[in-house]
Amino acid sequence: MRNRGSRPVEGGASRTRRVADRTAADLGGLKLAGFDDGALTPEVRATLARVLAEGDQMRRELEDARARIVQLERLADEDSLAPIANRRAFVRELSRMIAFTRRYGVPSSVIYFDVNGMKQINDTHGHPAGDAALRHVADILCKNVRSSDIVGRLGGDEFGVILAQTNQEQANAKGKSLAEAIGTARLRWGKLRIPVSAAYGVYSFSGADDAQVAIEAADKAMYQRKRVVHAG
Repeated sequence: MRNRGSRPVEGGASRTRRVADRTAADLGGLKLAGFDDGALTPEVRATLARVLAEGDQMRRELEDARARIVQLERLADEDSLAPIANRRAFVRELSRMIAFTRRYGVPSSVIYFDVNGMKQINDTHGHPAGDAALRHVADILCKNVRSSDIVGRLGGDEFGVILAQTNQEQANAKGKSLAEAIGTARLRWGKLRIPVSAAYGVYSFSGADDAQVAIEAADKAMYQRKRVVHAG
């Protein structure tokens, strides 16, 4: 994320000279208001130039403050490992989607992913490799969803995807497609190619649920799918 730093503040003299150069044009508006700029004394002109310069500086400082607020809000919503939503931001966006669904009656869905074998990856290759595996999964998810969808890390090795205006059948197909994409693209770790896979569960909501209920339902569907796969 790029950090927009504060612009250097000009010295008072140079700033006043710069603004004074445009004073004639700026004060032209005084004529329209019934003022005669020729009647302004040099002292008044200098005072007006200083006021304009201070106004410019205040405007720049406000712009920088707004930029810093936007950056801080983004950092507060971003996961610590990957540039995706953290759990707090994900739950908030899911709540908004549920409200949208409730209002317009259009089904949407959430997919819950659990990365398989993270303990083995950490034990065999170290925790940096485990972190790389999580970033790897996040990257694959982001590259394979629509711009209107939301990807987030729910904690540990668990991820979520909010699919806007997507019913259960469509969400199941998308969950399968995403899981296959994760399983196909092996993690490059030095000279190694580490296999990474993920189990998934889908829950389609119509607006009667809250965000936590929807996440838990998708989590439950994921474990049910796991049991079926292992039983088979």
